[in-house]
Amino acid sequence: MEPHVIYEDDNLLVINKPSGMTVNRADTTRGEETVQEWAEDYLKIRNPKSEARNKSKITNSNDQNSFEFRDSNFEFSRRAGIVHRLDKETSGILLIAKTPEAFANLQTQFKERKVKKTYIALVHGTPIEQEGQIRVPVGRLPWNRKQFGVVAGGRDAVTRFRRIRNYELGIMNKKEKLTLVELYPETGRTHQIRVHLKYIGHPIVSDELYAGRKTARADRKMLPRLFLHAAKISFFHPKNGEVITLKSPLPSELLGFLALLRG
Repeated sequence: MEPHVIYEDDNLLVINKPSGMTVNRADTTRGEETVQEWAEDYLKIRNPKSEARNKSKITNSNDQNSFEFRDSNFEFSRRAGIVHRLDKETSGILLIAKTPEAFANLQTQFKERKVKKTYIALVHGTPIEQEGQIRVPVGRLPWNRKQFGVVAGGRDAVTRFRRIRNYELGIMNKKEKLTLVELYPETGRTHQIRVHLKYIGHPIVSDELYAGRKTARADRKMLPRLFLHAAKISFFHPKNGEVITLKSPLPSELLGFLALLRG
């Protein structure tokens, strides 16, 4: 399991992240390779924590790659250039900056909502509207810090959606409707898409956190990963300002599941 590079130049690295790979290193990721570790190795970025331990040894160094981290340099190195995040089980496009300047520029674009993203998800049921918008605040649940939900005092969150195709899943002589949808998040809250779809009564297939324990268990007998994919992104190139648009097709396991439904 390894990211696939779909675009690269002197300032940018854009990868297709596989489902099951965590983006950022943490205490809970010991023993597994993360995108952050992969990026550090690919881009030859040194972790500032290890650099900090050696700071006293390089006080008179003229090497620009030594521990000369200003604010933006430190943040760039601390995150291995990774500009945004995807959930562990979400596959698809992820932006990685190759320089501190590109990192700062792309972060500003995200903050100013200049980056446009498209996700594809398979959800339970059929949304009433062909196209719609979900606008409810998202925040961490006070009683479960690992989950998010629609809570008073949460951060403003907006997701637009469009139905693509309807499916039926036959289980035990019963037929359940499923819908393939395109999603366009206008904000970037943690678990935003998953929480918003649950809120309107159409949780994502195989979502262990938000589809409900019984539903997710049944889903995962057929599809052992979340059906959520970051399929498209548009942004301004941090160096020349040109619009860059990149796409990522659905991975084989998701295409195979849709083929099974059609069959």
